[in-house]
Amino acid sequence: MEINEAIKRAKKNDQKAFNYLLDTFWDDVYGFQLKRIENENDAEDITIQTFSKAFDKIETFDEHYKFKTWLITISKNIHIDLLRKEKKHTYTRNLNDDEKMYQILDESPSPEDTLITEQNLAKLLRDIKKLNPNYQEVINLRYFQELSYKEISEELKEPINNVKVKLLRAKKLLAAIIQKS
Repeated sequence: MEINEAIKRAKKNDQKAFNYLLDTFWDDVYGFQLKRIENENDAEDITIQTFSKAFDKIETFDEHYKFKTWLITISKNIHIDLLRKEKKHTYTRNLNDDEKMYQILDESPSPEDTLITEQNLAKLLRDIKKLNPNYQEVINLRYFQELSYKEISEELKEPINNVKVKLLRAKKLLAAIIQKS
């Protein structure tokens, strides 16, 4: 399958085309992010977000441009957005003397925060149980046992790209379940 054909088929919601595009461009996007942030887990997360966003918006892709460039641009924008969010929470500006004053954050959760976290976790676990058992397992391995994609691949005895796609689908289905409730 050629890339242009895969893009046309992906625009028609062909799962094999999505898998082909993911397999073809995963290393490019992941490598790009790894060079930028030098953290494997964050690079993987941003790469997954990139493909998720690209596949959701694939109908907006203009064939006059290179698909790889489009993906890298999406990836770069996701990373910039994350940096902005982090920077926004890191410091505040003192308007009186025009100096930056850094906040010292108390990282320990308050009793209210602990209660809210426990309630949210319980709801999340109930929502996860609504998923297909295969998707439950991959979410459990990645987010609760904190295994890498390689470790999950070995645990499930599946190729690493299948694990990535399965996790991507599981997250999308879980997001839909959460939005409904």
